[in-house]
Amino acid sequence: MKELELKYGCNPNQKPSRIFMEEGELPIKVLNGKPGYINFMDAFNSWQLVKELKEATGLPSAASFKHVSPAGAAVGQPLSDVERQIYFTGDMELSPIASAYARARGADRMSSYGDWAALSDICDKSCALLLKPEVSDGVIAPGYTDEALAILKAKKKGNYNVIQIDPDYVPNPVERKQVFGITFEQGRNEIKIDDSLLTNIVTESKDLPEQAKIDLKIALITLKYTQSNSVAYAKNGQAIGVGAGQQSRVHCTRLAGSKADNWWLRQNPKVLNLPFRKDIRRPDRDNTIDVYISDDYDDVLRDGTWELFFTEKPEVFTKEEKKEWIAKNTGVALGSDAFFPFGDNIERAHKSGVCYIAQPGGSVRDDNVIETCNKYGITMVCNGVRLFHH
Repeated sequence: MKELELKYGCNPNQKPSRIFMEEGELPIKVLNGKPGYINFMDAFNSWQLVKELKEATGLPSAASFKHVSPAGAAVGQPLSDVERQIYFTGDMELSPIASAYARARGADRMSSYGDWAALSDICDKSCALLLKPEVSDGVIAPGYTDEALAILKAKKKGNYNVIQIDPDYVPNPVERKQVFGITFEQGRNEIKIDDSLLTNIVTESKDLPEQAKIDLKIALITLKYTQSNSVAYAKNGQAIGVGAGQQSRVHCTRLAGSKADNWWLRQNPKVLNLPFRKDIRRPDRDNTIDVYISDDYDDVLRDGTWELFFTEKPEVFTKEEKKEWIAKNTGVALGSDAFFPFGDNIERAHKSGVCYIAQPGGSVRDDNVIETCNKYGITMVCNGVRLFHH
């Protein structure tokens, strides 16, 4: 198949719409549903991310995409009991690829609502069962077991989008796109992100354990497919906060840091033990958790709306308690798709437990950035590689 006609483009008024190959056949098969323009944009970007993440780490990898940027990305390391609780996997037996998706989807459940899922490995039954109850638009993977495909075909009243991609497909090394009727052309970004990019440590601290290397590679590969400017925080084999598409570097760092803080706050015993009503919908539960850990929850309690979500009135999670809990987070890795122009980014990153940083370097204020890292004992790598993605 050389081309596939789509219902419309980014918006319903943008017709005609299609995906096609100028040479050769499309490297995908639509096994179920009718994916649209944005679905395919998410599918192809997310597939590249998980394919590269698997190559860089040797671990099954997954991503949760929304509007051509990752809400989460992760490798298939085992989940702790707390992680199982905050990702709502219960006591389900999880394969490595299912663990990867649970992490990718669970890092930022607000942003992952209605996501596109990408899997580096064959989708098995346990991964399909994780996808089944989630609000999701579709999934791309190199293959599906018969059990998994049957589960996914029954999702969304039979309309769930399931795409199989040829894992051996190699794109043309030159890519093109049009803007305002004008064609842009560039070489594909084929930079390989591996341990060789983590050797130029410029700070006094030289400590860079193996898990930190994995987390930095996750952050950098995530950024390679995130709309720029972008910053990503990672820990324990997953991205825990992604700041995408901001015009200011420090705003990327703040946005991603606030998401990383939320991920950590969700592990506080007060959040883990919230007395939810059994009939609460999954999206309502996720939204309520987000409100509970925000600074606005006192107002919600005073309004008395807690009865809509809880069996009893939960105790307030005070600002002081949240600050104290966030201060306990440590060992976080951070990647940036371009250099940090000032040390204020490091100051903000430190507040979210960042101990390891990878960034290109090359700012006229590199000395200030390094000095700020040294103040907090942070290990920073300057790899000379910019990862803008537009």
